[in-house]
Amino acid sequence: MKVGRVVGTVVSTINNEIFENRKLLVCDVFDAAGEPEGYTIAVDVVDAGAGETVLILDEGNSARQILGREWGAIRAVVVGVVDDWYAS
Repeated sequence: MKVGRVVGTVVSTINNEIFENRKLLVCDVFDAAGEPEGYTIAVDVVDAGAGETVLILDEGNSARQILGREWGAIRAVVVGVVDDWYAS
């Protein structure tokens, strides 16, 4: 599980069927100190929006289970919107 911030969306006209009617979010991923250390593209299942801090499940098998799929070209899913957090 990772914490990140939604910074944009991905628009694609040709998709694998697992992405049909799903929003793809570009998320900065934070390190333990709360600083951005990279990014990921994740499928949104909680209706998150730009600027929101989110929980990202970044494991392919678990991501497919969230979507109820046994297979698919998916790695990361936004599974929660964070109300508040702090890095120590």
